[in-house]
Amino acid sequence: MTEKELNIAFNNAYERASNTQTQLAPDIMLHLYAYYKRATHTEGFFTPSGDNEIRNAFKLNALLQVKNISPKKAKTKYIELVNKHIKD
Repeated sequence: MTEKELNIAFNNAYERASNTQTQLAPDIMLHLYAYYKRATHTEGFFTPSGDNEIRNAFKLNALLQVKNISPKKAKTKYIELVNKHIKD
């Protein structure tokens, strides 16, 4: 898959994930979050924001688990998760 094809597939997967009515398990949502952030925030390390410290801790943990993969790999993993868990 070329870089252009990967970006198109990633954007399509993001649209599907953003507009789905499918209820995803929290761990799947955290994986999607981490892969998305790793794929799109390539400068430095992204720190989660929000008022809920426990939720932020889970997000930070998910981000730490993907910190050593490339943005390209993160896009691929994101697409795979969407295709596996979102059927609409």
